Amino acid sequence: MLIAADKFKGSLTAVEVAERVTAGLRRSVPDLDVRALPVADGGDGTVDAAVAAGFERRELAVAGPLGHEVTAAFALRGDTAVVEMAEASGLGRLPKGVFAPLTASTYGSGELLRAALDAGARTIVFGVGGSATTDGGAGMLSALGARFLDAEGEPVPPGGGGLAELASADLSGLDERLASVELVLAGDVDNPLTGPKGAPAVYGPQKGASPDDVETLDAALAHYVKVLEVSLGARAAACAAAPGAGAAGGLGYGALLLGAGFRPGIEVMLDVLGFAPALEWASLVITGEGSLDEQTLHGKAPAGVAAAARAEGKEVVAVCGRLALLPEAIGRAGIRRVYPLTAIEPDLAKCLAEAGPLLEQAAEQIARDFLI
Repeated sequence: MLIAADKFKGSLTAVEVAERVTAGLRRSVPDLDVRALPVADGGDGTVDAAVAAGFERRELAVAGPLGHEVTAAFALRGDTAVVEMAEASGLGRLPKGVFAPLTASTYGSGELLRAALDAGARTIVFGVGGSATTDGGAGMLSALGARFLDAEGEPVPPGGGGLAELASADLSGLDERLASVELVLAGDVDNPLTGPKGAPAVYGPQKGASPDDVETLDAALAHYVKVLEVSLGARAAACAAAPGAGAAGGLGYGALLLGAGFRPGIEVMLDVLGFAPALEWASLVITGEGSLDEQTLHGKAPAGVAAAARAEGKEVVAVCGRLALLPEAIGRAGIRRVYPLTAIEPDLAKCLAEAGPLLEQAAEQIARDFLI
Protein backbone atom coordinates (compact mmCIF):
# COMPACT_ATOMS: atom_id res chain seq x y z
CA MET A 1 0.00 0.00 0.00
CA LEU A 2 1.20 3.50 -0.87
CA ILE A 3 -0.47 6.30 1.10
CA ALA A 4 -0.29 9.55 -0.88
CA ALA A 5 -2.87 11.80 0.74
CA ASP A 6 -3.09 15.52 1.42
CA LYS A 7 -4.07 17.10 4.74
CA PHE A 8 -7.57 17.06 6.22
CA LYS A 9 -7.76 20.81 6.68
CA GLY A 10 -8.67 21.78 10.22
CA SER A 11 -8.16 18.25 11.53
CA LEU A 12 -5.02 16.42 10.41
CA THR A 13 -1.81 17.20 8.57
CA ALA A 14 -0.86 15.04 5.59
CA VAL A 15 1.72 13.31 7.79
CA GLU A 16 -0.93 12.57 10.44
CA VAL A 17 -3.32 11.25 7.78
CA ALA A 18 -0.65 8.80 6.64
CA GLU A 19 0.04 7.71 10.22
CA ARG A 20 -3.63 7.09 10.96
CA VAL A 21 -4.26 5.21 7.73
CA THR A 22 -1.18 3.05 8.35
CA ALA A 23 -2.39 2.23 11.86
CA GLY A 24 -5.81 1.21 10.60
CA LEU A 25 -4.45 -0.95 7.78
CA ARG A 26 -2.07 -2.78 10.12
CA ARG A 27 -4.82 -3.36 12.63
CA SER A 28 -6.38 -5.62 9.99
CA VAL A 29 -3.15 -6.90 8.39
CA PRO A 30 -0.31 -6.56 10.94
CA ASP A 31 2.53 -7.44 8.56
CA LEU A 32 1.31 -5.27 5.66
CA ASP A 33 4.04 -3.39 3.79
CA VAL A 34 2.94 0.25 3.86
CA ARG A 35 4.80 3.29 2.59
CA ALA A 36 3.75 6.88 3.20
CA LEU A 37 4.33 9.78 0.84
CA PRO A 38 2.37 12.76 2.19
CA VAL A 39 1.52 15.11 -0.68
CA ALA A 40 0.49 18.73 -1.19
CA ASP A 41 -0.57 20.85 -4.15
CA GLY A 42 1.48 23.98 -3.44
CA GLY A 43 -0.77 25.38 -0.71
CA ASP A 44 -0.67 24.93 3.05
CA GLY A 45 1.45 21.94 4.04
CA THR A 46 3.73 21.93 1.00
CA VAL A 47 6.91 22.42 3.03
CA ASP A 48 5.83 19.76 5.53
CA ALA A 49 5.27 17.29 2.69
CA ALA A 50 8.75 18.01 1.31
CA VAL A 51 10.31 17.53 4.74
CA ALA A 52 8.48 14.21 5.15
CA ALA A 53 10.02 13.16 1.82
CA GLY A 54 13.53 13.85 3.04
CA PHE A 55 14.10 17.55 2.50
CA GLU A 56 15.79 19.57 5.25
CA ARG A 57 13.61 22.11 7.06
CA ARG A 58 15.15 25.60 7.24
CA GLU A 59 13.54 28.20 9.51
CA LEU A 60 14.00 31.96 9.66
CA ALA A 61 12.27 35.11 10.87
CA VAL A 62 10.40 36.98 8.13
CA ALA A 63 7.66 39.59 7.88
CA GLY A 64 4.13 38.28 8.21
CA PRO A 65 1.29 39.66 6.08
CA LEU A 66 0.83 42.64 8.44
CA GLY A 67 4.56 43.26 8.85
CA HIS A 68 4.87 41.54 12.22
CA GLU A 69 7.72 39.03 12.58
CA VAL A 70 6.87 35.35 12.13
CA THR A 71 8.99 32.22 12.01
CA ALA A 72 8.62 30.61 8.60
CA ALA A 73 10.25 27.65 6.89
CA PHE A 74 11.31 26.42 3.51
CA ALA A 75 12.63 22.99 2.53
CA LEU A 76 15.97 22.20 0.91
CA ARG A 77 17.52 19.08 -0.62
CA GLY A 78 20.71 19.53 -2.61
CA ASP A 79 20.19 22.59 -4.77
CA THR A 80 16.39 22.28 -4.88
CA ALA A 81 14.26 24.36 -2.53
CA VAL A 82 10.54 24.20 -1.84
CA VAL A 83 9.12 27.56 -0.75
CA GLU A 84 5.52 27.86 0.43
CA MET A 85 4.11 31.38 0.36
CA ALA A 86 1.56 30.55 3.06
CA GLU A 87 4.42 30.02 5.51
CA ALA A 88 5.02 33.78 5.45
CA SER A 89 1.97 35.39 3.88
CA GLY A 90 -0.90 32.97 4.46
CA LEU A 91 -4.25 33.51 6.11
CA GLY A 92 -2.99 31.43 9.02
CA ARG A 93 -0.44 34.16 9.76
CA LEU A 94 -3.14 36.72 10.53
CA PRO A 95 -4.41 37.16 14.10
CA LYS A 96 -7.55 35.12 14.70
CA GLY A 97 -10.62 36.80 13.25
CA VAL A 98 -8.56 39.51 11.51
CA PHE A 99 -8.53 40.12 7.75
CA ALA A 100 -6.54 42.73 5.88
CA PRO A 101 -7.55 42.54 2.22
CA LEU A 102 -6.17 45.99 1.33
CA THR A 103 -2.96 46.04 3.37
CA ALA A 104 -1.65 42.46 3.66
CA SER A 105 1.75 42.10 1.98
CA THR A 106 3.80 39.30 0.44
CA TYR A 107 7.10 40.84 1.58
CA GLY A 108 7.85 37.81 3.79
CA SER A 109 7.42 35.47 0.83
CA GLY A 110 10.15 37.41 -0.94
CA GLU A 111 12.35 37.01 2.13
CA LEU A 112 11.83 33.23 1.95
CA LEU A 113 12.87 33.22 -1.71
CA ARG A 114 15.96 35.25 -0.85
CA ALA A 115 16.84 32.77 1.93
CA ALA A 116 16.53 29.90 -0.56
CA LEU A 117 18.95 31.73 -2.86
CA ASP A 118 21.32 32.26 0.07
CA ALA A 119 21.18 28.51 0.76
CA GLY A 120 22.43 27.78 -2.76
CA ALA A 121 19.17 26.76 -4.43
CA ARG A 122 19.31 26.57 -8.21
CA THR A 123 15.76 25.27 -8.59
CA ILE A 124 13.00 26.79 -6.48
CA VAL A 125 9.51 25.30 -6.39
CA PHE A 126 7.30 28.18 -5.27
CA GLY A 127 4.02 26.88 -3.86
CA VAL A 128 1.25 29.46 -3.91
CA GLY A 129 -2.07 29.09 -2.15
CA GLY A 130 -3.84 29.97 1.09
CA SER A 131 -2.74 33.60 0.88
CA ALA A 132 -3.93 36.49 3.03
CA THR A 133 -2.80 38.92 0.35
CA THR A 134 -3.91 40.61 -2.86
CA ASP A 135 -0.86 42.73 -3.65
CA GLY A 136 0.09 41.36 -7.06
CA GLY A 137 3.39 40.15 -5.65
CA ALA A 138 4.61 43.72 -5.10
CA GLY A 139 5.69 42.95 -1.55
CA MET A 140 7.63 39.90 -2.66
CA LEU A 141 9.34 41.85 -5.44
CA SER A 142 10.24 44.61 -2.97
CA ALA A 143 11.96 42.09 -0.70
CA LEU A 144 13.99 40.96 -3.71
CA GLY A 145 15.15 44.47 -4.60
CA ALA A 146 12.36 46.13 -6.62
CA ARG A 147 11.17 49.65 -5.77
CA PHE A 148 7.58 50.86 -6.00
CA LEU A 149 7.29 54.62 -5.44
CA ASP A 150 4.50 57.19 -5.21
CA ALA A 151 4.49 60.62 -6.84
CA GLU A 152 6.67 61.98 -4.01
CA GLY A 153 9.31 59.32 -4.54
CA GLU A 154 8.35 57.46 -1.38
CA PRO A 155 7.58 53.74 -1.16
CA VAL A 156 3.87 53.05 -1.61
CA PRO A 157 2.01 51.60 1.41
CA PRO A 158 2.02 47.80 1.69
CA GLY A 159 -0.78 45.71 0.25
CA GLY A 160 -2.89 45.84 -2.87
CA GLY A 161 -4.67 48.99 -1.77
CA GLY A 162 -1.40 50.92 -1.67
CA LEU A 163 -0.76 50.20 -5.35
CA ALA A 164 -3.38 52.82 -6.23
CA GLU A 165 -0.73 55.40 -5.27
CA LEU A 166 1.96 53.86 -7.48
CA ALA A 167 3.70 56.36 -9.78
CA SER A 168 6.87 54.49 -10.79
CA ALA A 169 8.29 50.97 -10.63
CA ASP A 170 11.96 50.08 -10.78
CA LEU A 171 12.90 46.41 -11.09
CA SER A 172 16.55 47.04 -11.97
CA GLY A 173 17.64 46.25 -8.41
CA LEU A 174 16.22 42.72 -8.35
CA ASP A 175 18.57 40.10 -6.93
CA GLU A 176 20.88 39.11 -9.78
CA ARG A 177 20.86 35.46 -8.72
CA LEU A 178 17.25 35.16 -9.90
CA ALA A 179 18.43 35.20 -13.51
CA SER A 180 20.28 31.92 -13.09
CA VAL A 181 17.65 30.05 -11.05
CA GLU A 182 14.80 27.88 -12.33
CA LEU A 183 11.70 29.22 -10.59
CA VAL A 184 8.64 26.99 -10.81
CA LEU A 185 5.28 28.54 -9.93
CA ALA A 186 3.29 25.67 -8.43
CA GLY A 187 -0.41 26.43 -8.00
CA ASP A 188 -3.86 24.99 -8.51
CA VAL A 189 -5.60 28.03 -10.04
CA ASP A 190 -5.18 29.47 -13.54
CA ASN A 191 -6.92 32.82 -13.03
CA PRO A 192 -5.56 36.00 -14.62
CA LEU A 193 -4.58 38.93 -12.42
CA THR A 194 -7.61 41.20 -12.88
CA GLY A 195 -11.12 41.27 -14.29
CA PRO A 196 -14.20 39.17 -13.49
CA LYS A 197 -12.07 36.03 -13.13
CA GLY A 198 -9.13 37.82 -11.56
CA ALA A 199 -7.64 37.53 -8.09
CA PRO A 200 -9.71 40.27 -6.35
CA ALA A 201 -13.07 39.24 -7.81
CA VAL A 202 -12.73 35.49 -7.30
CA TYR A 203 -10.63 35.20 -4.15
CA GLY A 204 -10.82 38.60 -2.48
CA PRO A 205 -14.03 37.81 -0.54
CA GLN A 206 -12.31 34.77 1.04
CA LYS A 207 -9.76 37.22 2.47
CA GLY A 208 -12.33 39.58 3.93
CA ALA A 209 -12.73 41.91 0.95
CA SER A 210 -16.07 43.71 0.69
CA PRO A 211 -17.55 44.47 -2.75
CA ASP A 212 -16.01 47.95 -2.51
CA ASP A 213 -12.66 46.44 -1.53
CA VAL A 214 -12.79 44.10 -4.53
CA GLU A 215 -13.40 47.06 -6.84
CA THR A 216 -10.55 49.01 -5.21
CA LEU A 217 -8.12 46.10 -5.46
CA ASP A 218 -8.98 45.30 -9.07
CA ALA A 219 -8.44 48.93 -10.09
CA ALA A 220 -5.20 49.14 -8.10
CA LEU A 221 -3.79 45.98 -9.69
CA ALA A 222 -4.76 47.16 -13.17
CA HIS A 223 -2.95 50.44 -12.43
CA TYR A 224 0.05 48.46 -11.18
CA VAL A 225 0.27 46.67 -14.52
CA LYS A 226 0.04 49.95 -16.43
CA VAL A 227 2.91 51.44 -14.43
CA LEU A 228 5.01 48.31 -14.94
CA GLU A 229 4.45 48.56 -18.70
CA VAL A 230 6.56 51.71 -18.68
CA SER A 231 9.65 49.76 -17.63
CA LEU A 232 8.82 46.25 -18.88
CA GLY A 233 6.83 46.96 -22.04
CA ALA A 234 4.21 44.54 -23.31
CA ARG A 235 5.48 41.73 -21.07
CA ALA A 236 3.82 43.37 -18.06
CA ALA A 237 0.36 43.05 -19.60
CA ALA A 238 1.08 39.61 -21.08
CA CYS A 239 2.05 38.22 -17.70
CA ALA A 240 -1.09 39.72 -16.12
CA ALA A 241 -3.27 37.79 -18.56
CA ALA A 242 -1.31 34.54 -18.28
CA PRO A 243 -2.66 31.47 -16.44
CA GLY A 244 -1.58 31.53 -12.81
CA ALA A 245 -1.12 35.31 -12.60
CA GLY A 246 -4.05 35.55 -10.20
CA ALA A 247 -2.77 32.81 -7.87
CA ALA A 248 -2.33 33.82 -4.23
CA GLY A 249 -3.76 37.30 -4.71
CA GLY A 250 -1.58 38.01 -7.72
CA LEU A 251 1.63 36.67 -6.22
CA GLY A 252 1.66 34.47 -9.29
CA TYR A 253 1.95 37.63 -11.38
CA GLY A 254 5.04 38.72 -9.49
CA ALA A 255 6.58 35.28 -9.97
CA LEU A 256 5.83 35.32 -13.71
CA LEU A 257 7.56 38.70 -13.95
CA LEU A 258 10.63 36.97 -12.46
CA GLY A 259 10.52 34.43 -15.27
CA ALA A 260 8.77 31.62 -13.42
CA GLY A 261 7.19 28.77 -15.33
CA PHE A 262 3.65 27.91 -14.21
CA ARG A 263 2.74 24.26 -13.59
CA PRO A 264 -0.11 22.60 -11.69
CA GLY A 265 1.07 22.36 -8.10
CA ILE A 266 0.31 18.70 -7.58
CA GLU A 267 2.23 17.71 -10.74
CA VAL A 268 5.28 19.62 -9.56
CA MET A 269 5.10 18.24 -6.06
CA LEU A 270 4.71 14.63 -7.21
CA ASP A 271 7.92 15.06 -9.22
CA VAL A 272 9.75 16.70 -6.33
CA LEU A 273 8.57 14.16 -3.77
CA GLY A 274 9.53 11.12 -5.85
CA PHE A 275 6.04 9.76 -6.49
CA ALA A 276 6.94 7.84 -9.68
CA PRO A 277 9.45 5.42 -8.09
CA ALA A 278 7.17 4.94 -5.08
CA LEU A 279 4.30 4.14 -7.44
CA GLU A 280 6.30 1.42 -9.18
CA TRP A 281 6.49 -0.45 -5.88
CA ALA A 282 2.81 -0.11 -4.94
CA SER A 283 -0.08 -2.43 -5.75
CA LEU A 284 -2.74 -0.08 -4.35
CA VAL A 285 -2.64 3.68 -3.76
CA ILE A 286 -4.63 5.45 -1.05
CA THR A 287 -5.10 9.18 -1.57
CA GLY A 288 -7.48 11.75 -0.09
CA GLU A 289 -8.13 15.11 1.52
CA GLY A 290 -10.62 16.67 3.90
CA SER A 291 -13.36 17.28 1.34
CA LEU A 292 -13.70 15.51 -2.00
CA ASP A 293 -15.74 17.93 -4.09
CA GLU A 294 -15.75 19.78 -7.42
CA GLN A 295 -12.59 21.67 -6.45
CA THR A 296 -10.80 18.33 -6.06
CA LEU A 297 -11.24 17.70 -9.77
CA HIS A 298 -9.49 20.94 -10.71
CA GLY A 299 -5.88 20.38 -9.75
CA LYS A 300 -6.14 19.27 -6.12
CA ALA A 301 -3.85 16.57 -4.75
CA PRO A 302 -6.17 13.50 -4.90
CA ALA A 303 -7.01 14.11 -8.56
CA GLY A 304 -3.34 14.49 -9.42
CA VAL A 305 -2.37 11.34 -7.54
CA ALA A 306 -5.18 9.37 -9.15
CA ALA A 307 -4.28 10.56 -12.66
CA ALA A 308 -0.62 9.63 -12.22
CA ALA A 309 -1.49 6.24 -10.74
CA ARG A 310 -4.08 5.45 -13.40
CA ALA A 311 -1.53 6.24 -16.13
CA GLU A 312 0.62 3.44 -14.69
CA GLY A 313 -2.30 1.02 -14.35
CA LYS A 314 -2.44 1.23 -10.55
CA GLU A 315 -5.69 1.11 -8.61
CA VAL A 316 -6.62 4.06 -6.38
CA VAL A 317 -9.00 4.47 -3.46
CA ALA A 318 -9.58 7.64 -1.47
CA VAL A 319 -10.34 8.67 2.09
CA CYS A 320 -11.97 11.97 2.98
CA GLY A 321 -13.91 13.75 5.67
CA ARG A 322 -16.91 14.49 3.48
CA LEU A 323 -17.81 13.40 -0.02
CA ALA A 324 -19.60 15.79 -2.39
CA LEU A 325 -18.99 14.10 -5.74
CA LEU A 326 -21.30 11.87 -7.75
CA PRO A 327 -20.11 8.32 -8.49
CA GLU A 328 -19.54 9.07 -12.18
CA ALA A 329 -17.26 12.01 -11.31
CA ILE A 330 -15.30 9.81 -8.91
CA GLY A 331 -14.87 7.21 -11.65
CA ARG A 332 -13.75 9.79 -14.21
CA ALA A 333 -11.12 10.96 -11.73
CA GLY A 334 -9.66 7.46 -11.67
CA ILE A 335 -10.72 6.64 -8.12
CA ARG A 336 -12.30 3.22 -7.65
CA ARG A 337 -13.89 3.77 -4.24
CA VAL A 338 -14.15 6.54 -1.64
CA TYR A 339 -14.29 6.08 2.13
CA PRO A 340 -15.75 9.24 3.73
CA LEU A 341 -15.63 9.63 7.49
CA THR A 342 -19.23 10.86 7.42
CA ALA A 343 -20.25 7.32 6.44
CA ILE A 344 -19.02 6.25 9.89
CA GLU A 345 -20.02 9.38 11.84
CA PRO A 346 -22.69 11.54 10.13
CA ASP A 347 -22.16 14.47 12.51
CA LEU A 348 -19.68 16.73 10.67
CA ALA A 349 -18.53 18.44 13.87
CA LYS A 350 -17.65 15.06 15.39
CA CYS A 351 -15.86 14.08 12.18
CA LEU A 352 -13.65 17.14 12.50
CA ALA A 353 -12.99 16.53 16.19
CA GLU A 354 -12.43 12.78 15.92
CA ALA A 355 -10.90 12.57 12.45
CA GLY A 356 -7.93 10.46 13.55
CA PRO A 357 -9.77 7.51 15.09
CA LEU A 358 -12.42 7.59 12.36
CA LEU A 359 -9.73 7.52 9.69
CA GLU A 360 -8.25 4.42 11.29
CA GLN A 361 -11.66 2.76 11.07
CA ALA A 362 -11.94 3.70 7.39
CA ALA A 363 -8.49 2.23 6.75
CA GLU A 364 -9.51 -1.00 8.48
CA GLN A 365 -12.42 -1.21 6.02
CA ILE A 366 -10.09 -0.66 3.07
CA ALA A 367 -7.96 -3.55 4.26
CA ARG A 368 -11.00 -5.78 4.62
CA ASP A 369 -12.27 -4.84 1.16
CA PHE A 370 -8.99 -5.18 -0.74
CA LEU A 371 -6.70 -7.48 1.26
CA ILE A 372 -8.72 -10.00 3.24
